[in-house]
Amino acid sequence: MKSLGIAELKRASMSVCASVAVLLLAGLMVPVAMAAETAPTTAPASTTTQGTDENDPLEPMNRYFFEVNRFLDTIALKPVATWYDGVLPGFAKDGVRNFLDNLRSPVILANDLLQGEWDRAGTTASRFAVNTTVGVAGLMDPASKWGMAQHGEDFGQTLAVYGTGEGPYLYLPVLGPAPIRDLSGFVVDQFFDPLTYVYWDGPNTVPVARFVLNGVDLRARNLGTLDQIERTSVDYYATIRNLYRQSRVNEINNGQTNVDTLPDIDNLNFDTNEPQSVEPTK
Repeated sequence: MKSLGIAELKRASMSVCASVAVLLLAGLMVPVAMAAETAPTTAPASTTTQGTDENDPLEPMNRYFFEVNRFLDTIALKPVATWYDGVLPGFAKDGVRNFLDNLRSPVILANDLLQGEWDRAGTTASRFAVNTTVGVAGLMDPASKWGMAQHGEDFGQTLAVYGTGEGPYLYLPVLGPAPIRDLSGFVVDQFFDPLTYVYWDGPNTVPVARFVLNGVDLRARNLGTLDQIERTSVDYYATIRNLYRQSRVNEINNGQTNVDTLPDIDNLNFDTNEPQSVEPTK
């Protein structure tokens, strides 16, 4: 019994260490993904993002964690994403994207219902049924071809629809950009997600694996775009902060969450001194 206990302790310790390592890598994914969703297809030749933001009271700490994630992106995430982009053919990457989007359907459906968006809820349920069956477990997206357009919702957006403010900007070492409203939404969405309750070689194996794969795929899809934004930004941190906020405004107001649909550069505001509106219009 004693040796068995030691073996279990070692195995548990290794599991914890592995989980921490994976989460540190996964922490790079969210800020990159958020920037990727709003980054212009062609970055401006000169992006000015100077000044401070009154809604970023923890800016020194946020910048520190941003630089930590940026360093880890350079040595870990970007090389993996570059390999992923170079090795997988286009149809395979599209299949991965479709599969990941389909897995998120239950979360989107729950938030559609909470917002009283009955038509969108019907579309979400129909898309999930069609893509899971005809689309071979979500690897293909026949639903879009049949007039059921993709959209996305999360509990952060649901809170915004009911008038909850963004709260102070926060950048976490694991989650990246996480204003209080979005951080609360992220936690609640985990309860809506069926994968949270899937146990496979550990309680966090499936959701963490999905999180990492999603981040790698998004990073790979925006390698050139993010590089250009970094090169042309006077303040890369402030640019990513603004892009994240622009992304959330677009999602709340328009339901725009398709990573392949990027806003026109003329619609992006890189002046950190101008306050960002987060009031929903729907």
